[in-house]
Amino acid sequence: MVGRLQPRPLVCVLGDLLFDVIVRPVRPLALGSDVRAATEAGAGGQAANVAAWAVALGGRGRYVGKRAADAAGAVLAAELERRGVELVGPVVDGRTGVVVSLVDRAGERTMASDRGVAPELRPDEIEPGLLDGCRTLHVSGYALAWEPLADAAERATAHAQERGVEVSADISAATLVDEAFRGRLERIRPDVLFANEDERDALGGELPAPTWVLKRGPRGCVFSRDGRVVELPASKADVVDSTGAGDALAAGFLLGGELDEAAERAMRAAARCVSKLGSMP
Repeated sequence: MVGRLQPRPLVCVLGDLLFDVIVRPVRPLALGSDVRAATEAGAGGQAANVAAWAVALGGRGRYVGKRAADAAGAVLAAELERRGVELVGPVVDGRTGVVVSLVDRAGERTMASDRGVAPELRPDEIEPGLLDGCRTLHVSGYALAWEPLADAAERATAHAQERGVEVSADISAATLVDEAFRGRLERIRPDVLFANEDERDALGGELPAPTWVLKRGPRGCVFSRDGRVVELPASKADVVDSTGAGDALAAGFLLGGELDEAAERAMRAAARCVSKLGSMP
């Protein structure tokens, strides 16, 4: 469980490292024509984002996943390493995935995703040593939605639980939730669960974990641990782009501490993220 903040706690995150392309048009798109836009391109993917934010917020981050040995994969790996993130997992022939996020003038984003080789991580490629020194294993909801990656996620969480490592999960998108997804979530039995209101409703209206975080966008967040609830408003920020805000929030919370302390750190991280274009710190 989340405890008092330790010196540079290590958050391991299982999921994907993707090439993020963020597009913020200066006005609505014109069908068949052209409009000016601000753009940002670089490392992204929920798992990579959380690991990078953990480092930026004073902890350590380890990305666990399958990566492609293409030019894009090399660029993204170099960026994460410059950010202080450890990279573990197989590097294989194939294609790095790409996520295109279209951001409106209010900062709300709509995404189209191609996940490349990331969903191909197999259970036999998960070794217990990947969790050495780790206080939390955080699993992206995307990692529970595709096989064989979902089987690899179950293997990793089993190793974590055998070692007494906290397991955390993020639902990630309401569109991912089906019977297979619910079954995976029941089997991994997360200690900490993150969801927005649509994702909670897709699960049936409850967040099945002793510690949970309900994300409510501009209305702030509700944090609960063992029945104690803390509700915080969104931290003040000039919203530019909401891409990655939930990942920054998760990293801040998973670095630990008392509930109030972890919740406040999480909200500050989310505000820091939305005040700029792109998902990385």
